[in-house]
Amino acid sequence: MMVGCVAAVSYVRVGSVLRSPAHTRSQNCKPQWTMLCMQKQENTWAQMLVRAFREASATPLPLLRQVADAMTAEMYNGLAAEGGSQQLKMLPTYVENLPTGEEEGLYYAVDLGGTNFRVLRVLLGGKQGRILKQEFEEVAIPPALMLSTSRELFDFIASEVVKFMAKESDDFKPHSLDVREIGFAFSFPVLQTSVRSGVVIQWTKGFKIDDAIGKDIVAAFQESIGRLGKRIEIAALVNDTVGTLAQGRYFNTDTMIGVILGTGTNACYVEQADAVPKWKGPIPASGQMVINLEWGNFRSPYLPRTFADEEVDRDSVNPGDQWFEKMISGLYLGEIVRCVLVKFATDAVLFGGSVPLKLLKPFSLPTPAISKMHSDDSPELKLVKIVLEDIFEIKNSTLEARKIVHELCGIIVERGGRLAAAGIVGILQKIGRAGSRNNGTPVPNKATAVAIDGGLYEHYAQYQAHMHAAIVELLGENAAQSVVIELSKDGSGIGTALLAASHSQHAKRHKQAESLTN
Repeated sequence: MMVGCVAAVSYVRVGSVLRSPAHTRSQNCKPQWTMLCMQKQENTWAQMLVRAFREASATPLPLLRQVADAMTAEMYNGLAAEGGSQQLKMLPTYVENLPTGEEEGLYYAVDLGGTNFRVLRVLLGGKQGRILKQEFEEVAIPPALMLSTSRELFDFIASEVVKFMAKESDDFKPHSLDVREIGFAFSFPVLQTSVRSGVVIQWTKGFKIDDAIGKDIVAAFQESIGRLGKRIEIAALVNDTVGTLAQGRYFNTDTMIGVILGTGTNACYVEQADAVPKWKGPIPASGQMVINLEWGNFRSPYLPRTFADEEVDRDSVNPGDQWFEKMISGLYLGEIVRCVLVKFATDAVLFGGSVPLKLLKPFSLPTPAISKMHSDDSPELKLVKIVLEDIFEIKNSTLEARKIVHELCGIIVERGGRLAAAGIVGILQKIGRAGSRNNGTPVPNKATAVAIDGGLYEHYAQYQAHMHAAIVELLGENAAQSVVIELSKDGSGIGTALLAASHSQHAKRHKQAESLTN
């Protein structure tokens, strides 16, 4: 395995002297053939760099097994004690009651994760009706409120929620009690203390509300609702990964794992409560609990990092952290490609005699753009040409250069999809759902579904295909038949509403009253 090998081959040897490609060609080419010779040697040099980068990024099956095993080992460490793993937090989520499909009634969700927030209403009809009806609105948060106080922010959100509830049509029939219950998806760092409470650790994504740090975010939201005099209660505090698991479980009771593969990435899974040594609270009645890995911070010497990964990490807001996320998630794949293209433009003169200025701008190449280039199957790679022109103002790119760009997109996306697969298999190993490595025999009577949400997985077909193929490689074809990968869209919305339903105290008391009456 070569790590950072592209950076190490920036020169060629001429006799006993290391020379740059430009120096070599100027010494060896006759004047009348200089241009042709330069082009030929640049192409040869570029191909050498491609081969070196492909080797540095390779994810052969033995390496994937090492990554999966390392993930499993860190999961055990993180469950053993607080701080037992420096990589995986392994956070108990306090979610004990995943949806069963029997939930009925009207429930709301508030999804706060950025400069906009969403509020949804979902009408559930039990096993026969499932999701009968749903509606949502998206509301922009005024920039001033992102830097204000906790009260000002949540007074605004609460007022918008009440406005949305006022538009409730006759088609939405809540359970008999005149109370609206909300699931609250809060996608900022929080130390959860119960299914209905959590302390804010820090704000990200442009928010800076200092007086909320160290305070219960659910209590702050509930107080703002209370000031409006409405019978609205927050039934569950969740993150989007747990919401994805909940939505998957609602439709498939075999769902044991939830994964986000979008701009960012994370995973959670259903664990036996007695397998969590660091848990000091009472054992849930179900005997199970949902564990949030926060797997983006997984680090391992087996991860095939290259010079580009080191550059992306060094220039990020959190150097040294989130290795796994920076190699497999949508926010970073395009940036990795851009860093490699800068290297090729510099060392192999990929786009002519100078490096395009716009190519030097960080995060200027979004992952949807590399997906567009990667999917280009035209003989002249016209889509690649268009993207290079539109984003970097690279005009008159050669077909050879476009082929290299196309190939680099494929190398990076293949690596990302296969590493994501290794992470999933690491979780399957932890819960005993990976079959036997020797012969690939499925675990009897234990079909396992993995619910995945996120635009990267949903829309990037090649990424998805590489991930699926690697899971089969790791498990073996027989054991892989027991594992189902399912798209679970909008876990932070519908999944959060479902968790409000499964943790509804009012619905529980209503059912108890009905049973006593009968």
